[in-house]
Amino acid sequence: MIEEYRAEFRRYNGFVESILDQVDDELLNRQPVAGGNSIAMLIRHLNGNLHSRFTDFLSTDGEKAWRNREDEFAPVILSKTEARTLWKQGFRILDDALSSLVSTDLDRDVSIRGQTLSVRAALLRSLAHLSYHVGQMVIMARTGTSEAWVFMTIPPGQTAAYNQNPTRERG
Repeated sequence: MIEEYRAEFRRYNGFVESILDQVDDELLNRQPVAGGNSIAMLIRHLNGNLHSRFTDFLSTDGEKAWRNREDEFAPVILSKTEARTLWKQGFRILDDALSSLVSTDLDRDVSIRGQTLSVRAALLRSLAHLSYHVGQMVIMARTGTSEAWVFMTIPPGQTAAYNQNPTRERG
């Protein structure tokens, strides 16, 4: 089961990498509405979240005292290189934590903000959180790149051909 979690997290990692491949610095930092989050801000937030949740995952609360969540949402201007570095750092911490787990760990308890969760529940919560923000980034990137967009899932009009050789669900 751990490999299934890792595969799904890797799939979302691939989405973020694809987003970063397709946006320019202006789109990366564009806030879609006043007070809204840019792709860069969401990457910084996910970096902070993944660092906090998965550093000493099994032994300390997932909301670390050193995390400054509010600062993660402050407007920021990042280059694509800086954003990619932040993303890779956060994902590496997550992936390292997942690679250290064994199947019996899934039934252990961890805590996030003092709330006790099974490791399974914490991983599902983290995956849902990650997918929520990655979806936001996809929409911002897609609307900002328009015709040049390279689809990360099945492109419109290509379902039948894809179903003959489905490959993108494999993480």
